[in-house]
Amino acid sequence: MNIHDFIRCKQRNQKISMITCYDYGFAKIIQGTPIDLILVGDSVAMTVHGYPNTLSATVDMMVMHTQAVVRGAPSKFVVGDLPFMSYRKGLKSAMQAVEKIMRAGASAIKLEGCEGNLKLIQHIVESGVPVMGHIGLMPQSVFSLGGYKVQGKDNNSQQKLLEQALALQQAGCFSVVLECVTEEVAQHISEKLTIPTIGIGAGRYVDGQVLVLQDLLGLNSDFKPKFVKTYLSGEQLVSEAINRYHQEVVAEVFPEPKNCFMLKAVS
Repeated sequence: MNIHDFIRCKQRNQKISMITCYDYGFAKIIQGTPIDLILVGDSVAMTVHGYPNTLSATVDMMVMHTQAVVRGAPSKFVVGDLPFMSYRKGLKSAMQAVEKIMRAGASAIKLEGCEGNLKLIQHIVESGVPVMGHIGLMPQSVFSLGGYKVQGKDNNSQQKLLEQALALQQAGCFSVVLECVTEEVAQHISEKLTIPTIGIGAGRYVDGQVLVLQDLLGLNSDFKPKFVKTYLSGEQLVSEAINRYHQEVVAEVFPEPKNCFMLKAVS
């Protein structure tokens, strides 16, 4: 898949599947699936590193995880997130961050927000780097938004979201993520754009969906927002496996002879 394929998917009304992944092991599994593209999201700061929000993600952190995912899924289209403040310190600093993530193996980069970013997006695109936009709930702006709240509930915010989406398309984005946006507004935006929309908590009428791998696998029982559907009781299954291992070690059931290296008898 490439950026032109994603646009053709929208034209054919073929839904796009995106999954957020951060490591080699899971990426290797995704490599063997029909998933269309992988996002190495700055949510890695929370999901993998245990921080309370995404603001702790750094360029070096994103580079490391992007490299791991690309090694695991070398034929997938991989989008690398630009983390908090990495693209708000001037053009030179922003392009250095873009370069590092692209050299890590990403096929494209994603950045949050519209205001103040349009010229940068245009410059990045003109430099040969595909850009995925992101509007609606923007986790990097969680404090200025007043928390994790659904966006697009009133006329002013609805119009603003549409204007932002159109501006991102005009700046050269090949797609745009709509996060925690009311379904009606997400549908309206999707119908107005020629580039695909990827929803997370944006309802049924966007051009594609994205979920964090750990969320859809049920690996975090403490995080159950409305927009997440779990396809596996992962936390329970992993816990049961670890408990079984512990019990077998204590009971001297593991290791068995087949798990041991033996000296061959010398004749």
